[in-house]
Amino acid sequence: MSTVSDYFGSMVFDDKIMRSMLSADIYRSLRRTINQGNPLNPDVANAVAQAMKNWAVSKGATHYTHWFQPLNGVTAEKHDSFIQASPDGGVIMDFSGKELIKGEPDASSFPSGGLRATFEARGYTAWDPTSFAFIKGKTLCIPTAFCSYSGEAMDEKMSLLRSMDALNRQAIRVLRILGNDTVRRVHAVVGVEQEYFLVPHELYEQRPDLRFTGRTLFGIMPPKGQELDDHYFGPIKPEISRFMEELNEELWKLGVYAKTEHNEVAPSQHELACIYTKVNVTTDQNQLVMEMIKKVAERHGFVALLHEKPFEGVNGSGKHNNWSLSTDMGVNLMSPGDTPHDNAQFLLFLCSVIRAVDKFQDLLRISVASASNDHRLGANEAPPAVISIFLGDELTEVLRSIEEDAPYEKSGDVLMKLGTVVLPGFSRDNTDRNRTSPFAFTGNKFEFRMPGSMSSIAFPNVIINSSVADSLEYFADRLEGSDDLSHDIYSLVRETMKEHGRIVFNGDGYKEEWVKEAEKRGLSNYRTTADCVPHLLDEKNVEMLLHQEVFSKTELESRYEIMLETYCKIICIEARTMRSMAVKRIAPAIERYTAELARNTADKRKVFPDLSCTFEEKTAGLLSRQTDRIYDDVAAMQEVLDDLSGTDHCSDSKIIRDRLLPAMEQLRHDSDIAEASTSKTYWPLPNYGLLLFGEK
Repeated sequence: MSTVSDYFGSMVFDDKIMRSMLSADIYRSLRRTINQGNPLNPDVANAVAQAMKNWAVSKGATHYTHWFQPLNGVTAEKHDSFIQASPDGGVIMDFSGKELIKGEPDASSFPSGGLRATFEARGYTAWDPTSFAFIKGKTLCIPTAFCSYSGEAMDEKMSLLRSMDALNRQAIRVLRILGNDTVRRVHAVVGVEQEYFLVPHELYEQRPDLRFTGRTLFGIMPPKGQELDDHYFGPIKPEISRFMEELNEELWKLGVYAKTEHNEVAPSQHELACIYTKVNVTTDQNQLVMEMIKKVAERHGFVALLHEKPFEGVNGSGKHNNWSLSTDMGVNLMSPGDTPHDNAQFLLFLCSVIRAVDKFQDLLRISVASASNDHRLGANEAPPAVISIFLGDELTEVLRSIEEDAPYEKSGDVLMKLGTVVLPGFSRDNTDRNRTSPFAFTGNKFEFRMPGSMSSIAFPNVIINSSVADSLEYFADRLEGSDDLSHDIYSLVRETMKEHGRIVFNGDGYKEEWVKEAEKRGLSNYRTTADCVPHLLDEKNVEMLLHQEVFSKTELESRYEIMLETYCKIICIEARTMRSMAVKRIAPAIERYTAELARNTADKRKVFPDLSCTFEEKTAGLLSRQTDRIYDDVAAMQEVLDDLSGTDHCSDSKIIRDRLLPAMEQLRHDSDIAEASTSKTYWPLPNYGLLLFGEK
C-alpha cells in the first residue's frame, strides 16, 4: 500500500525530477535563473523542454498548455498536443524551448480594461520557471505570465513577480545595512486558509440563483442556524470525510501542501489550510486548490460554493492570507530573535509593515474589493472594512515605550534603548489571535483576513509586497551611511510609531465604537467596491506602484476599469436573475397557494356557513399583498437597470450602490416574508433547511 510520501508531487516536474533528468551544467544554470533571476539561456530552455516533455509523456500526458491567470479570477488554458508530423507520414512527440518559453493566446477576449480591442488579438504567455510545471489529466500545465502584444500585464502573475522583485531589492538593502552580507534573496512566503460550502448537487440544480450567481438571492433561515456553535470543529460527516480524503490525494499529487481540514462555523461550511511556500507558488497552488475542490466535490455528489456569501444569515467564506518574509537562508524576518541585533532587525521589519499598512490602507482595501466580498467586510462575521493592525498587548507596549522614549518593564527586565538589551521574555506565541482584525500579527507572520474566498490572492500580495518595499526603501535611504546605526534605528522605529501607530488596534473590530474611533484617528472606511476602487488612481498610490516598477500607469488604469466593470456586471447579473426568479417562479407559486387558501375558505363556508376562517383569510391577504409588492419591487429594480449606461462604470457603480442594491434587498425582503407563510409544498425552490441541513 502506497503512502503519501510515495506519491506526493508525483504529478509535478519539481526540483528532484529536474536534478535527475538534466545535466549538471543545465541544472545549475536553471537554478541560477530560478534563484537569482538570471536570464534563461536558449540551450538551457531546449534541454529543459525536452526533459519536461519526456517526463510528461511517461506520465501519460499527450498535450501541454501555458497555464495562466487572466484578470477574471480564474485560470486559462489552451491545449496543444506534443505531436509533430514526421517525414514518413506518422507523428513524433516533440516540444521545443521556444514552445516552453512563449505562447500566443488571444488577448482580446480576456478582461483588459481597454488595453486590447477586439481587432488587437495578439498576446503572449511567458514561462515562470520559479513555479513548477504539473500534470492535470493528460495535459502538462506550464505556469506562465500573460501580457499584451505591447507588453502590458494582463494577468495576476506578472505584477506579483514584479512586486516580489521590488520587495527583495529593498529588503536586501536593509539587511546589508545591518551587516548581513550572506543573504542573496528575500522571499514573501504565504500560507492560505481556504473556506468553502458544500451543497447537494441535485438541490443546486434547482436553484437558478446558485447556478447563475453562486449565491442564494432569496431564502429565509431555518429554525436553527449557527447559533449553537456546534458545527465549528465538529465531527466530520462520513460523506464529507470521503470527499476530503480524495481532495487531499489529488492535491498531494500536485505537490500542494494541504495540511489542515475541518468544519467551519456555518453549517455545511468547511476549511482547508496549506503550508507556507513562496508567494507566487502559493498563488498558483491556491488556484489549483479551488479548482480541485470543485472537481472532487462533483465526484461525490456535491457542488462547492466558493462565493463569499452564499447564504444570508450565516457566516460567509473568506481566505486568510498568512504573509511573512524569509531569506534564502531560511530565516524568518518576522520572528523576534535572541540577541539585540536580531531584535533590532525584527522591529525594523515589523515597523516596515506598520508604516506600509497605514500609508496604503486604501490600497489594501482595494486589493480585496469585489461585489461578493462586500457582503462580508463589516458584516460582523469578518474583519471590518476599516483597516487596522493587531499586534497583541506585549508587542504594542514595547513599541509604545520606544515611541514615548520610556523604559519598558517586564519581570524586572528593562528595555532602555533598542539594541542594548534582548526583548525580555518575548516569544513568537505571545499574541492571542484576534478574529476581528483585518491584519493581525500572530507571532512570526501577519494574517490578512480580508481576501474573499473565491478571489485570487495575487493582488492582495502585490499590494502587501509593494507597500512594504516602499517602507523598506524609505528605511534604507535613512540608514545608509549612518554613523550610529543603533541610535538611528531606534529613532526610526520611534518616528514610525509616532506617524503610523494609529493603525494599531488590539480591540474588537466588530463594535461600532471602533468605527467611530477609527474615524477620529483618520483611518479610511470604504464599505463597498464602488467606494474604494476610485482611490486606486490616487496620486500617492500611482506614484508608489510606478516607482516600485510593479505597474505602469496604463496597467493601473486598466485594473481600475476592470474592477468597476466586473462589479457592475456581477450585480446586474444578480438583479436579472432575481427578476426572472421572482416573475417566473416565486410570484406564481405564491399566487397558487393564495388561490388554494381562497378555495379552502370557500369550501369550508359551504359546509360551515358560520365558520370565520380567520387564519386562511389573513394568510391569503398577506400573500396577496406580498405578491403585489414583489411585482412592484421588480418594476422598481428594472427602472434602475434601465438607467445604467453600461459604459461609464464609475457612474454606474454608484447607481448600483445607491439604488440597485437597495431595490434588490427590498425584493428579497418581500419575497422572504412570503416564503415564511407559504406552504413548503408550493415553494418553488429548495429552502435553506434542505441546503444547509438536508431537512426533509
